[in-house]
Amino acid sequence: MSSDGNQSKDEFFYPRSSYHGEFSPQTLTFNANLQEFAQRVSLICNLETGGKISSDEAYVQIRALWKSLKRSKKELLDQPPPDINLPPE
Repeated sequence: MSSDGNQSKDEFFYPRSSYHGEFSPQTLTFNANLQEFAQRVSLICNLETGGKISSDEAYVQIRALWKSLKRSKKELLDQPPPDINLPPE
């Protein structure tokens, strides 16, 4: 399969929405983390619904993802923005 085929398959399975909020590198990064969280939770739910993993395993995996997302929020959004000192003109 060509790399174009792999790219379109990745875009199908892992779609990314564009970001429309107030821009900063931190908010953009958190948005990407949030989208990945949602995609992975959806996949875990589908595996559980299809009988591939147990409800307990789904819960453990989703809880770990949630903790990771909370840590990401704390590191990216709950910190004051970096102080950029520009030299005087």
